Amino acid sequence: MTQLQRFQDALKNSEFDAALISSELNQRYISGFNYTDGYILIGREKAYLLTDFRYIEAAHAEVKDFEILMPDRSMLTEIADLIGENGYKKIAIEDASLSCRMLEAFREKMPEGAELVFGASAILTKQRMVKLPYELERIAKAQEITDLAFEHILGFINPNVTEIEVALELEFFMRRHGAEALAFDTIAVSGPASSLPHGVPTNVKLRAGFLTMDYGAKYEGYCADMTRTVVIGKADAEIKKVYNTVLSAQKAALEQIHGGMLCRDADEIARSIIRDAGYGEAFGHSLGHGVGMFIHESPSLSGRAPETSVLEAGNVVTVEPGIYLAGKYGCRIEDMIAINPDGSIRDFTKSPKELIELC
Repeated sequence: MTQLQRFQDALKNSEFDAALISSELNQRYISGFNYTDGYILIGREKAYLLTDFRYIEAAHAEVKDFEILMPDRSMLTEIADLIGENGYKKIAIEDASLSCRMLEAFREKMPEGAELVFGASAILTKQRMVKLPYELERIAKAQEITDLAFEHILGFINPNVTEIEVALELEFFMRRHGAEALAFDTIAVSGPASSLPHGVPTNVKLRAGFLTMDYGAKYEGYCADMTRTVVIGKADAEIKKVYNTVLSAQKAALEQIHGGMLCRDADEIARSIIRDAGYGEAFGHSLGHGVGMFIHESPSLSGRAPETSVLEAGNVVTVEPGIYLAGKYGCRIEDMIAINPDGSIRDFTKSPKELIELC
């Protein structure tokens, strides 16, 4: 089954006659076509991909199951006419990403009797949570490139390189080895800056203590997400305690997470270990999040996740506990896993986790 067929099945079981897909990532998700100018209109039986001259040849070569249109007038006018011709009355929009300005522009063009309503984002969010086999293999390839980059960077790090140089080396390596892009902006922060979960690399030489590297490759649209923390210099007793606490929490979560588990219970596995070690206040984010074409997707492994949020086959999530001591240092270890049909997990991440001391 294709992503388009999945989406149309959801439409048939909804109140909507059609949906207007306007965000680039969701357009690529539904159609498999990577382009940056146009729209997708999906009805219960038909689907239209609208683009311009720059993409039309590629669209005809790559896209299946859509009627491909290159309007010689305003795309919004073309969409409005398609809605009228098909008799669509209730059209779901991507309320999570469509700007107020664009919403008003769409509404001004709508034929009489047609209504734009919220709803497409919810359908897409639910659909993206459960990955198809081809999506899992693209994620696996993205993580393979990410793992290779970690092996490479261990030989690159030395006392004279800066955080920015570490980040750039990771990025260049991943692009040279098949990544189409970065999954997100690379984090490479050392010493006191490692206490910032989303710290930004700066042009300073690596400082003693933890060096946290959070990065990932993007492969054929799908993201990897991994964090590894190493030590610059020699680890003292407290650094070892912090690192081993995070590692124990992560390993326990990986051992116990399974299909059918409440997302909030997964978070508590790791959180209880960190709390019992005396660092409860220093673990301020959730255990993990979904990953796919978007670097942050549902479900969320959070203590605040609703009781209806349960891990199911096809979910891909990160498992990334951390301890952050403000002004001192921080440590995070992150793997990316999938829930298998039998409820077990598949860990995409192969990079070593033992405490590594460098320089």
